Amino acid sequence: MRFLSLALLAFSLFAPLQAETLRVMSFNVRMPNYVDGVNYWDSRRDLAVEMIREEAPDLIGTQELFYRQGNDIVTALPEYVWLGISRHAIFEGEHMGVIFRKDRFEIRRMGQFWLSETPDVPASMSWGVTITRMVTWVRFLDKRTGKEFYFLDTHFAHRPQDEQARSNSAKVIADFLATLPKDIPVVLTGDFNTTPDKEAYKTITGYLQDAWVNAAERVGPEGTFHGFRGGEKPRPRIDWILYRAPWKVQRMETVTMHKGEKYPSDHYPVVADFVLN
Repeated sequence: MRFLSLALLAFSLFAPLQAETLRVMSFNVRMPNYVDGVNYWDSRRDLAVEMIREEAPDLIGTQELFYRQGNDIVTALPEYVWLGISRHAIFEGEHMGVIFRKDRFEIRRMGQFWLSETPDVPASMSWGVTITRMVTWVRFLDKRTGKEFYFLDTHFAHRPQDEQARSNSAKVIADFLATLPKDIPVVLTGDFNTTPDKEAYKTITGYLQDAWVNAAERVGPEGTFHGFRGGEKPRPRIDWILYRAPWKVQRMETVTMHKGEKYPSDHYPVVADFVLN
């Protein structure tokens, strides 16, 4: 019996500890726009909430999130809270809303900047874009690991003729990334409205890695925008999760959950499972 006890003690001392994980989602929720008809927010809100509940992310970077949508989500899912101001620096309009588990994360610092030639000027625009674009950033303490990391969320210009603006926006983000401490992990989520063969992607991936590319396992289609039509045909991969960290990407999923012809949004959410070191 004594030998068995010693053997169990030795095993407990030398057995590898299970690594902590972090599940991150990027989700363009699609604004509450009446032109969507049967796909208006009120008719798909419960489905969006159900999708988040099933996927159970620790952190969500959202795009096109309006104030009442953020409140709808956290009211239905009280384990989460959300933060962010709109791209107009008020409550009205689109937010780069960050939704997170309140029992796991503590905010250390937070802020925002705009994707323009004057990033510190609220609601500023440049390069001929028609809609203000911005970044919300947070420095979180992960209470499970005792370590901090930066989380950024963005939404790039949407028109085909805005490719140069998207390249310039990537440079603004790269300039911000260059100011961050090199020893603190960074995660960036967003709807980038461009594809990995373009200059914007090349600029950002000079600083960050692509979770989809590095994932040990990939589930679901590569394309993420579907216009409320689901898997009708191949679509571009414009929603990304990028990172700089000594972490492994265990799994990456494009979430295609739907009920009949109803989808949570006109974009598929994407989810990355990181194994933390």
